[in-house]
Amino acid sequence: MDMDSADTEPNCGNSMVVKAYPLRTMTSNGIGEEEEDEEEGNSGRFEPYVGLEFDTAEEAREYYNTFAARTGFKVRTGQLYRSRTDGSVSSRRFVCSKEGFQINSRTGCPAFIRVQRRDTGKWVLDQIQKDHNHQLGGLMEENNITTITTTPRPSAPAPTKLPISVPHRPKMKVVDEGDKDVISFKRFKVGEETQPKASEPYAGLEFGSANDACQFYQTYAEVVGFRVRIGQLFRSKVDGSITSRRFVCSKEGFQHPSRMGCGAYMRIKRQDSGGWIVDRLSKDHNHVLEPGKKNSGVKKMTEDVLDHIELNDLDKGQRENTIGKEWYPLLLDHFQSKQAEDMGFFYAVELDSNGSCMSIFWADSKSRFACSQFGDAVVFDTSYRQGDYSVPFAMFIGFNHHRQPVLLGGALVADETKEAFCWLFQTWLRAMSGRRPRTIVADQDLSIQQAVAHVFPGTHHRFSGWQIRCKERENLRSFPDEFKYEYEKCLYQTQTTVEFETVWSGLVNKYGLRDNMWLREVYEKRENWVPAYLRASFFGGIPVNGVYEPFYGTSLDASTSLREFISRYEQGLEQRREEERKEDFNSYNLQPFLQTKEPVEEQCRRLYTLTIFRIFQGELALSYSYLGLKTYEEGAISRFLVRKCGNENEKHAVTFSASNLNASCSCQMFEYEGVLCRHVLKVFNLLDIRELPSRYILHRWTKNAEFGFVRDVESGVASRDLKDLMIWSLREAASKYIEFGTSSLEKYKLAYEIMREGGKKLCWQR
Repeated sequence: MDMDSADTEPNCGNSMVVKAYPLRTMTSNGIGEEEEDEEEGNSGRFEPYVGLEFDTAEEAREYYNTFAARTGFKVRTGQLYRSRTDGSVSSRRFVCSKEGFQINSRTGCPAFIRVQRRDTGKWVLDQIQKDHNHQLGGLMEENNITTITTTPRPSAPAPTKLPISVPHRPKMKVVDEGDKDVISFKRFKVGEETQPKASEPYAGLEFGSANDACQFYQTYAEVVGFRVRIGQLFRSKVDGSITSRRFVCSKEGFQHPSRMGCGAYMRIKRQDSGGWIVDRLSKDHNHVLEPGKKNSGVKKMTEDVLDHIELNDLDKGQRENTIGKEWYPLLLDHFQSKQAEDMGFFYAVELDSNGSCMSIFWADSKSRFACSQFGDAVVFDTSYRQGDYSVPFAMFIGFNHHRQPVLLGGALVADETKEAFCWLFQTWLRAMSGRRPRTIVADQDLSIQQAVAHVFPGTHHRFSGWQIRCKERENLRSFPDEFKYEYEKCLYQTQTTVEFETVWSGLVNKYGLRDNMWLREVYEKRENWVPAYLRASFFGGIPVNGVYEPFYGTSLDASTSLREFISRYEQGLEQRREEERKEDFNSYNLQPFLQTKEPVEEQCRRLYTLTIFRIFQGELALSYSYLGLKTYEEGAISRFLVRKCGNENEKHAVTFSASNLNASCSCQMFEYEGVLCRHVLKVFNLLDIRELPSRYILHRWTKNAEFGFVRDVESGVASRDLKDLMIWSLREAASKYIEFGTSSLEKYKLAYEIMREGGKKLCWQR
């Protein structure tokens, strides 16, 4: 929608000079403000509907603003989606101002509209949610209301031309400055009494450039009495361009003795039009103000540097940092204390180009040793991103031989850039002697995808389940229930990639969703999240739906403060390790009952931990409810069709090689979980194979998995890495001697005697 400039008043004296653009007045059939009262009873005729067309996304936003004003809520600009071809904006969301939970006034309201750009250049409303979860405020006040119209598609049920009233801010005085579209303060005076509020920033104030915003905030600061620094910036995860900037009080933070953690700031956000708008603001200072204080240093930086930063995609030294400066001395002091107790404790701090501390990584010797056992399938857990956490705490998580989560390292993430994640992954890899995981579960943000591909080439990257579910809730809410049911069925009931492709194609064709942007995007990334594509890779027991138990449960959450973080971290870690010790004890000292007389069951009871044996035992018991039929044989290769008794639809194909006893099943349970499925066990039973070949009993699932690295000697591990593994293993064994040997004097004598006798043998062998 075009926007005409406000009336100019060149003789406005010393008033503040601001370019302002009120909404253009549009009328239809002579209906104007005088007829507005007659139309109020027909407000339902102005409701948005799927299929409504607009010339621009801006026109759609103004239309939704108008609808919101009549209905009784406010609108915020939500997410945008870009084309993967040329990077242009392909769809936009406009949401209720109470959407989300980032601040206390928001209630997670689901109301929104989404408009999508068509090939014709038009924008069409393709998704809508009208239900609010809060009380609506009724009609807006009629002060400063102008009239606009929209032109829906002729085939739509709504009228083609409607008078709609929309509120806007009071007009601002404007001085004609030729063709320069800049904000000027040349005529602004401190003592000006006309329009006293015009000099103050407010949410929604627009600027032509970030430079204009900086000059405005600088002038405001001089009047109020503080100085300004240029603060954090944020980048687009799509193309890396700057999307928002913060200007802060010079006394923000604690990096210098003169600073006192002042919370005053103004944040601006880039709009699609190229302009900038104030979207967050705090005017409260925690120090004495000095009206008239000059900002010459900032002005010079603004004029000489800020434009250069915008044009050149930002100097590398200007990275944001979400870690509070007060965290570094506290954490580093804790790490040094840990290193004195644990010689295998590892930590590293990322430095930016200016030598400032950024991200931090750490791992103790037990975590590093656990990675040698269970680092083949890793979760990079960034749950802090789901809420407004005060601690940007990320974890590397593995799953042990009891299928319990084990910590493989912790980190504080300074910013969510490719550089930060690359440094973090490379540091973790260095701490773990270069042992890359076979698979990794991590978020789907572009910066993380790029970092995984760069540091872990060949590793299968699976998207985090919480992100997938969040996107599904957001995008599926406007779809019919029938589609949602078939969508879930397509994802979780298709067994092969070919079957998924067929069902998906039929689904999008049935509902006419070939052009749906979100469905196209998730389909392009199907190998990273669709179960049928994940089953061919080993994920160490992580469920197909991506739901797993949080490592720290609720002990570390959004409210965890700096003072509590370290103690809760250590307590939670010790609790997890105590649970692992209990399972180790149970696996060595408890004997589960056998359900069959098959030698294969006794073999697995002897080798597997209790948890893994119960999984295997369940598959073995279920194999008796299946029928196996040989369908093909040529030389040593045979194929079997294994189907469930009484259910013709549940069937799988098993291929078996008699020359080396290799077997593979179309369900791919062994490839995904590392435990043989009921279908292969049925075929082994038919062929009278009494014990499982050793290749089908993964050492990581056995009771003595802690010595699994010994097998790597034969697979060509570098001598330095092997020495590190042996050191960690022996240190872990020695720590157990110390732990149990110091519990009483008698146990101390026994532990000492065992080590002394062992020492004699080592000396003799030398």
